[in-house]
Amino acid sequence: KACLSGSSRRNWTQTFNLLWLTIPLGVCWCVFLGWIWLDILEVPNENAVPYYNFGVLAFCLSAVIELLGEPFWVLAQIHLLVRLKVIAESLSILCKCILTVLLVVLYPHWGLYIFSLAQLLYTTILVSCYIIYFMKFLGSPEGTKKSFPITRMVSFLPALGQNEDIVNWNEARLTWSFFKQSFLKQVLTEGERYVMTFLNVLNFGDQGVYDIINNLGSLTARFIFLPIEESFYVYFAKVLERGKDTKLQKQDVISMAATVLESLLKLVLLIGLTITVFGFAYSQLALDLYGGSMLSSGSGPTLLRWYSLYVLLLAVNGITECFTFASMSKEEVDR
Repeated sequence: KACLSGSSRRNWTQTFNLLWLTIPLGVCWCVFLGWIWLDILEVPNENAVPYYNFGVLAFCLSAVIELLGEPFWVLAQIHLLVRLKVIAESLSILCKCILTVLLVVLYPHWGLYIFSLAQLLYTTILVSCYIIYFMKFLGSPEGTKKSFPITRMVSFLPALGQNEDIVNWNEARLTWSFFKQSFLKQVLTEGERYVMTFLNVLNFGDQGVYDIINNLGSLTARFIFLPIEESFYVYFAKVLERGKDTKLQKQDVISMAATVLESLLKLVLLIGLTITVFGFAYSQLALDLYGGSMLSSGSGPTLLRWYSLYVLLLAVNGITECFTFASMSKEEVDR
């Protein structure tokens, strides 16, 4: 988020240096969290959940691989390469699903091996799509015509500029502010998962049922609201000047941003209300079709009904949040 603002007057070497710092930080987090999950928390029985250790390590590696694509992703987002993002994510998800189905059918006894390998394939293809695209695009006639800020792949690598700081410290401070805000948001939105994991209030079976309800209820948020939020965060970050009073900015741009925000709120409210209405009416039927009486006979339908109302709140919160964080200054984010 910090690197998506002010693209017209940035030093790309400093921005890429800041983005590459996510790699060592990500590795440290993976080592720390992997140690907690394997040595501190309760490890499930090998017979019940085979290859658990491999699964933890594979998902840690997957996270690091995805961080390798961060500089390419940010550059694509800033220049609104929407088609690249759609193709990369669609292809990686498709390959992940195909591999999962094939391994489940052919080697069902592999357990977590299946989902771990599928996740590794997903992140590898996702990052590869961005790298391959820029390898072909940079230096091509199309790239030259668009006056792209970099012309060679080597420009993505960390480098030291002459008589300048290694990173843009304004971006670095804003990144730290967003990190603190995101950490708090993660604790608040995923707090129940941490309670279940660290305090063992539910066994693994009950946690599985809860995850099914949670995943079904959040399908709309992940596939509809999240792409809208990500896309329009880039838009608002480009048209609004962060931390600057609206009276001092171009009024036609402010008016256009307000109109877009109003239209987005109407759209997500319409979608959210539709989901809430049908969610309350058909939760039991949906769970019965998905998982049979095991899900539809207990508290599952009630949970899903309330989750459909929660989706409505997520819809409004996501759009207002993306607008707010695209326009707030570092000090306002800290507050």
